[in-house]
Amino acid sequence: MKKDEPPLDFPDTLEGFEYAFNEKGQLRHIKTGEPFVFNYREDLHRWNQKRYEALGEIITKYVYELLEKDCNLKKISIPVDASESEPKSFIFMSEDALTNPQKLMVLIHGSGVVRAGQWARRLIINEDLDSGTQIPFIKRAMDEGYGVIVLNPNENYIEVEKPKIHVQSSSDSSDEPAEKRERKDKVSKETKKRRDFYEKYRNPQREKEMMQLYIRENGSPEEHAVYVWDHFIAQSAAENVFFVAHSYGGLAFVELMIQREADVKSKVTAVALTDSVHNVWHQEAGKTIREWMRENIVSITLQNCCNWVSSSEPLDTSVESMLPDCPRVSADIYISDPFLLRVRIRKRTEGTDRHELTSWKSFPSIFKFFTEASEAKTSSLKPTLTRRSHRIKHEEL
Repeated sequence: MKKDEPPLDFPDTLEGFEYAFNEKGQLRHIKTGEPFVFNYREDLHRWNQKRYEALGEIITKYVYELLEKDCNLKKISIPVDASESEPKSFIFMSEDALTNPQKLMVLIHGSGVVRAGQWARRLIINEDLDSGTQIPFIKRAMDEGYGVIVLNPNENYIEVEKPKIHVQSSSDSSDEPAEKRERKDKVSKETKKRRDFYEKYRNPQREKEMMQLYIRENGSPEEHAVYVWDHFIAQSAAENVFFVAHSYGGLAFVELMIQREADVKSKVTAVALTDSVHNVWHQEAGKTIREWMRENIVSITLQNCCNWVSSSEPLDTSVESMLPDCPRVSADIYISDPFLLRVRIRKRTEGTDRHELTSWKSFPSIFKFFTEASEAKTSSLKPTLTRRSHRIKHEEL
């Protein structure tokens, strides 16, 4: 760690960073037109990382603005009965999310720094808004007549500065002899001096000590999913509810099923997972849940659930799974460069093959899957006129 680290004082706007999104949704430097550069200062990785994080916070606010202004979603504060002073979070919903009688789409991102409306911050900064945000899903869903709810499962607490604790000096309250008090004070001062020296080396720019105040009933992604289900999704008028859940969002959905199995089964038509990290064994999902996740809706080829995973196989190609749950298919993460392809194949065994791209790559297939699932459910509910039913009607007449 370098002691001469520059101040951790970064701009709070994209313009301040001298970056902007172009017409293709790509982040580019205003003056040079170049993509974002992480190593802005050589040999100062911590400073570069802090700069990247500061930019990421601006990106988060920018995406929130797009959800409201570009997608016409409403920002809804939660808990719904929160007092003025308690910590709060929020979700986004379309105007018809609770009143649309036909279809409702629910979007859940993964873990980490991402917030509502994002799939991956890294993609937004280094690729474009289409691949890194949920906006293409939201816009197409609304065009196709879905209501939309965007969850915010990582917004679990607010941070406030830790109050400073004033410790009364031992010399003020002790009846010990003066010589003994002096020795104690000397040891205490030396200990503090060593600690301060270490802290200065470890953290050249001493940042404020913060504490976390958790949001009631939304203190984890799993809690958040259950809360939004109880207070919004379960109250919606939609006959068909569809989930798109990426990475840890898949785990949160499985936990929701465990907590609200009967309700989820009765209301959810289909679930699209993208490189989900759920595990039906570790989460102790019951047999009936595991069966539902791999169950056919009507035909042999159409299930309640499908997981698009990192794979260089063609899109929608079946991928073998070791777990008895949701069928897995390829999200077609294709790399043309032969050298990079070899590297990716080697890395894929370690689970690092462009995991964050799976939602964007499977985008068209997910909508096709939902359309087929909805049609299959509708056709299965239509009454079939049998000879017996015809005879009964005739007798009634």
